Amino acid sequence: MSVEIQREVDFEAMPPDEDLVAAVAAALDNSDDAAICIRIVDEAEGRALNHRWRGKDYATNVLAFPGSLPPGLPEGNAPAVFGDIVLCAPVVAREAAEQHKVAEHHWAHLVVHGVLHLRGFDHIHPEAAAAMERLERIVLEELSIPDPYAASP
Repeated sequence: MSVEIQREVDFEAMPPDEDLVAAVAAALDNSDDAAICIRIVDEAEGRALNHRWRGKDYATNVLAFPGSLPPGLPEGNAPAVFGDIVLCAPVVAREAAEQHKVAEHHWAHLVVHGVLHLRGFDHIHPEAAAAMERLERIVLEELSIPDPYAASP
């Protein structure tokens, strides 16, 4: 498993690299066949990326960009899971505070969420969303993180 972490913003209360890597590992379901880049950005970059790729003109908490092979390369040349996860630090921090969540837990949840997207999971349809949320709960429980979808106090 290869995880590159790019910190493009100086923002207090970001988790250390080892916590981000632990969340990636847990979400990979014991697969080491992965190459993932986590990029932590400010609101301007988060907004620009969300606008360009999703047509939404605001910064969002997490974006996932599954990797793809250049034309002509055989499938066996890429890891089973690869791509980029973008986390917007100010949005993640704001959400954790608003939702009364431990910030480190919210960061881990969003990394897990992003990795699951890279693995092919989505939440477009209700059944798919329920399956993805169920898997997120299982992975986070392995990390001793409470259910992020439970009602907050």
